[in-house]
Amino acid sequence: MDKLDTIFKMQKELNDYIIEKRSLNFTKEEWIQKRSLALIDEVAELLNEINYKWWKNPKPVDEKAVKEELVDILHFYIGMCIDGGLSADELFQIYLDKNKENYDRQRGLSQKKGYE
Repeated sequence: MDKLDTIFKMQKELNDYIIEKRSLNFTKEEWIQKRSLALIDEVAELLNEINYKWWKNPKPVDEKAVKEELVDILHFYIGMCIDGGLSADELFQIYLDKNKENYDRQRGLSQKKGYE
């Protein structure tokens, strides 16, 4: 099992554990909504770690905290992938396709206009 498969498996197990422990019963759409909001909250926590507030005096950046917030974001993102029926293999393949398309757009090789 590769690293991405392992992350998906572990996240599914954690999701299932929390659902059972807390007796949660949401629809797929509600789960995606809740995890989207949680992801946004984690992005806000990340922003607070990297001095985005130009109106405040900067503090030293805690690299460990930055990495932990990035992993928190990943937890909720992978949870949304699972809720949306996206496997690790599908995510990888769609990523490859989209990455190629993004390069093609920058090189003026895409059918999508406005990037050349």
